[in-house]
Order: sequence, then structure tokens, then C-alpha cells
Amino acid sequence: MNDTFELEKQREIVFNAEPPGQLSRAHKLLSGLPDCKVEYGEAPNTLRVTYNLHNYTLSGLEDGLTKEGFQLDHSPLHSIGRKVIYYCEDTACHNLDIPVQSTKEFQREVFVKAYDHEPHGDHDDTPPEFREYK
Repeated sequence: MNDTFELEKQREIVFNAEPPGQLSRAHKLLSGLPDCKVEYGEAPNTLRVTYNLHNYTLSGLEDGLTKEGFQLDHSPLHSIGRKVIYYCEDTACHNLDIPVQSTKEFQREVFVKAYDHEPHGDHDDTPPEFREYK
């Protein structure tokens, strides 16, 4: 997950129509954030935000906007979509903390350890006196 393409996110933040003027205020506020690109969206009452997961998440941006008094659209479709994005980004951020283990370097050791835990021909539970019973 070190691919910068996977870490670069472009999301739309959808606002309520009321109160008027909040879209331009939100645009101005988000434009002041470093490493955060903001544009007006194609749909009404939307902003398109581009950011890197190392710096921001949609959840963090929207929480900040809500705390500043902005009203987001809470229709069922947008709420469900938001929650899915929150979950995916949260998972991606947690995965960034996990060190990458290269199995190619330790390929033989990995399979030897796995083989040791499995029953195989080198182990016979039959007592020695019954092995040659005829």
C-alpha cells in the first residue's frame, strides 16, 4: 500500500442548500489547508476535495467542517456513501502502520515453518512394536 496513487483521494463533500453562502465559505476554509486541493463540484452544493491519506481523511475534513458550523447533506444516499468511504479510508490508514513483510526473501523459511505444523510422513504415531506386526 505504498503506491501514492492509492493514497491520493478525490472526494466530493455535499452541503445542504441552507444556510446560503456556506459553500463559498467552506471552499475558502479548505483552500487554506496545506496539501489539500479544493474545487467547486459539478453538482450543486458540492466541493471536490483532493488530498493524500497521509495528511487527511474525509472523516476528518467533514468533522472539522461540522464543528465550524457547516451543514452537510445527510440524505440516506450520501450518509451511506460517507460511511463506506470513512471505513475504507480508516482501514487504509491502519494498513499504512503495518510493516511490509517480503515473503520472497524468507520464502523457504515460511514454507518450512508451515510444513512443521502439518502432519506428514516423517511422523508416525504407531508404536514401534506394531509397525512390523504380521
